[in-house]
Amino acid sequence: MFIFPLIYITSFFVAIREVFKGNRQAVLLFLIFGLSMYTTAMSVAFLLGLKDIIPAFQFFKEVLIISTLILNIVTLKYRPRFNLIDYAILGFLLYTLAYAILPIGEQSFINRLIAFKSTSFFVVVYFTGRLFDPKDIYINKYFNYIVLLTIAAGAVLIFELVMQRQLQTMTGYADYSYYFFNFEPGGNYGLSWTFESEGGYMRFASFFANPLEHAAATLLALSIILALYTRDNNRFNINVVGTFALGASFISIIFALSRAPLASYFLIIYVYALLTKRKFITNTVHFGIAVGVVYLIYLFTRFEDNKSGIIEVIMNTIDFSNPSSVGHVVEWVQGIMAMVESPLGLGLGTSGRVAGSLGENVGGENQFIIIGVQAGVIALFLYLSIYIMFIRASFKWLPKLKGKERKVCFAVLLLKVGFLIPLLTSEVESSSYISYMNWLLSGLLVSMIMRPRNVPLQPAANDN
Repeated sequence: MFIFPLIYITSFFVAIREVFKGNRQAVLLFLIFGLSMYTTAMSVAFLLGLKDIIPAFQFFKEVLIISTLILNIVTLKYRPRFNLIDYAILGFLLYTLAYAILPIGEQSFINRLIAFKSTSFFVVVYFTGRLFDPKDIYINKYFNYIVLLTIAAGAVLIFELVMQRQLQTMTGYADYSYYFFNFEPGGNYGLSWTFESEGGYMRFASFFANPLEHAAATLLALSIILALYTRDNNRFNINVVGTFALGASFISIIFALSRAPLASYFLIIYVYALLTKRKFITNTVHFGIAVGVVYLIYLFTRFEDNKSGIIEVIMNTIDFSNPSSVGHVVEWVQGIMAMVESPLGLGLGTSGRVAGSLGENVGGENQFIIIGVQAGVIALFLYLSIYIMFIRASFKWLPKLKGKERKVCFAVLLLKVGFLIPLLTSEVESSSYISYMNWLLSGLLVSMIMRPRNVPLQPAANDN
């Protein structure tokens, strides 16, 4: 198990060395290989008795991102042209910073700062990507790293399936989560309830933090795979390695057993088919939806009280009668009522992961509601506007871009569309790997479309 902290530590020091040598794109090396297994690496380090130095390990990601951002700023070759998205993101940062500094809410200053980092650090990651010189980024290289990571995640998942045991039961996950975040073990497997679904079915996380992050990482992988192997003429030219990665992504999304990401997985494929004008896929999806609706009508009209197995899970999900779905609804209602009563928010640290660790959570189970409960409807409006602007900008620029620019645009578009459903059912920004990759690529896209007209973007070697 020591391989996980070894990869985490090694990828950090390799990345930080390369960044200070001037090869700042190496930050992606750590984001891909280090952050993807962050929680597993920390859990194993705790298991090995390294709990006193784990706090230093935990700050590797912030140190690397901030260092890269500072170096990007001091080495700027020209003044950036700012986009409306830039101003909206800066506005969100400044607005939530006021909630961290001012004595708003019942949380202490330290807890407000922790919640501020959890809520708004994505802005720092975004501007790290935004201030990159796009011609220095070898997109194919790092997209291929994600392909390899996806295959590795699939291989670990197959090991878990063969053993019929989650990897986290062997890494010290439960003890680490309780010691550092006050999350007590729960469920039938001694981890947390998120590692199982209704009916006692195991949910697998591979080497990610939990099944929800595993599923979200699969959406990231699918978006990257589709963008990487799609040429400028919309031809999908996948190789053997890519085919293995696509297969690994499919088994990952199935055995993560997370309903919102599963729906998003097929939504990404559907949107991709629409954008590339693949009528066979779109017609197949339409036919599948029609058959599924007819079958569900049959189940609800003919099925009796002896529901069991996966059919029970599906039906109880649709009619919102299973505990997980009910829990989502309860949290949404609580959050919405809190926003109605306090439109300017209850203060940072009153909802989401930080509040959960303090046992004082209000609302939740929804990224938008978590932001709205803490910082009010203005912050919620800014965050939602940012997402909508990214989707609109990606649609606008996709037909105009070529080569690696188009691949980044395609990946960001599919990511933003794919994460919309999970954002409604979870706190996506709490996952460092998902959040950092999402926003760094988003910043890189805006850097590409806003570069000065007199600074031509030459394709990097082997980036077509």
